[in-house]
Amino acid sequence: MLALPQKGHSSCHRTVWKKKKPQEAHEAHVEIRTDDLSGPEIAELLGEHLANMAENSPPESMHALNIEQLRQPDITFWSAWSDDGLLGCGALKELNPQHGEIKSMRTVSRHRRKGVAAKLLEHILQEARRRNYKRVSLETGSMDAFAPAHHLYARFGFTECRPFADYIEDPNSLFMTKEL
Repeated sequence: MLALPQKGHSSCHRTVWKKKKPQEAHEAHVEIRTDDLSGPEIAELLGEHLANMAENSPPESMHALNIEQLRQPDITFWSAWSDDGLLGCGALKELNPQHGEIKSMRTVSRHRRKGVAAKLLEHILQEARRRNYKRVSLETGSMDAFAPAHHLYARFGFTECRPFADYIEDPNSLFMTKEL
């Protein structure tokens, strides 16, 4: 069952996932929807994301985007929701007609280790295939704080690569890519 769109959230391109983990007391629906970045929950999550990136990365190595940067026409932003509210977010930036970049992957703290990021990543990769991208790449931190992200991306078939787009070599960055 799909929920009706909430104020401040676009309803196009929605995917609903049913949680399959038996350890959950109840089966929760996860709805992934294109988001216009106007909701207070998203603003709070992205603020937390930027603050966390600033804690773990030197300023010259921080590539996280703020809300205004995420509103650019070459970026599509999604949020994941359940009955518990906002679960997480992620974005896809078109670098060229054959190459996309994953941006702003973030899970709400209390929903980490529940598969939210995997569902968002699966959705983003599905959209990249729909757009006929040949490759999807990403930049993340190289430090231990980013190890869960490294494991997630590796599980989905991403491998380390050289800097792409406008990035340059940086010991604080890990670049990964996946051919589609």
